[in-house]
Amino acid sequence: MKVTQAYRFALDPSPTQERALRSHAGAARFAWNWALHRCKERYAAERKWYSAAELHKLWNGAKKADPALAWWGENSKCCYQEAFRNLDRALGDFSKSRKGQRKGKKLARPGTAIGIDLGVKVLITGADDAGNVITVPGPRPLRAGLRRLRRAHRAHSRKRPGSAGRRKSAARLARLHARIASVRGDALHKATTMLAARYETVVAEDLNVAGMTRNRKLARAIADQGFGQVRRMLGYKTAWHGGTLVTAGRFYPSSKKCSGCGTVKAKLALSERTYQCDACGLAEDRDVNAARNLLKLAASGAESLNARGGAVRPRTARRAPPNLEPGTPPGGKTGTAARQRAAAARAPLSTQPQREAVPWSP
Repeated sequence: MKVTQAYRFALDPSPTQERALRSHAGAARFAWNWALHRCKERYAAERKWYSAAELHKLWNGAKKADPALAWWGENSKCCYQEAFRNLDRALGDFSKSRKGQRKGKKLARPGTAIGIDLGVKVLITGADDAGNVITVPGPRPLRAGLRRLRRAHRAHSRKRPGSAGRRKSAARLARLHARIASVRGDALHKATTMLAARYETVVAEDLNVAGMTRNRKLARAIADQGFGQVRRMLGYKTAWHGGTLVTAGRFYPSSKKCSGCGTVKAKLALSERTYQCDACGLAEDRDVNAARNLLKLAASGAESLNARGGAVRPRTARRAPPNLEPGTPPGGKTGTAARQRAAAARAPLSTQPQREAVPWSP
């Protein structure tokens, strides 16, 4: 069996090294934008781009003639060269993509939709508009590493406070927790990226994760799967790919409703893993049935999350994101509009506008 192993490293630069890294990154960004502007000018005139070698020659001439580029010698020449090569490769791939010459499987993405149901045993169960059923098993890293965590915690509790052994055991505990978080994050990122890239519309439930974790029997399993992270990642990744995340209402009976005839059961125990409809006789996996019901909400105009919080990418502080939906506070304010009204009601009387007194008569 082939095993692929990967290593992840983190840089720990000194302040001087960090400034140098930021300077090189800024120089590469400037070189990319400078070269892209030159390529656009040539393409508008001659309908072709500059190659990486041609851009390098143009840069050598411009950096010596333009006094505004006198800072170029503060960075390695490689950062400029690599920026030109990367731009050349990107423009070449763009041209091939427009001509249909790029390799790889093409997705019929426009108009596609999928409904997903989150579970404890299987992280994601999805049903798309083509009739396909997709399952993504969760790694459950906390469950896999629970035995090592318990042993590490017991060993840590026996160490003398302030000793070198206690510091070492604390570092070991931190590594174990970091590995669990990394395994969970890797699985969630891969699953949500696949869904956002393949489907234009993704329908998910608005789960009350905080309330679900109050169940002592399921709290650890729910937290181990990362339900809240799935919703959060889908929110910004669907926006990145030009798609939409649609959320079903918190009280939408996706599990109790029959995906065939629409009959809603009064009760459905968690132990019933197969949905049995008494009206039409449908017998289907519980999670698949819920995913099919969620899929039907794709064209129903259910609430979309992509515009609720404005821009997805982070912005500078104290700057209002664009395209906010009604009920969102303006720039410089925090909280929802309802919370602002409640805060104004609790403010001292001296700060509230006074109404004109009106005499009362029986």
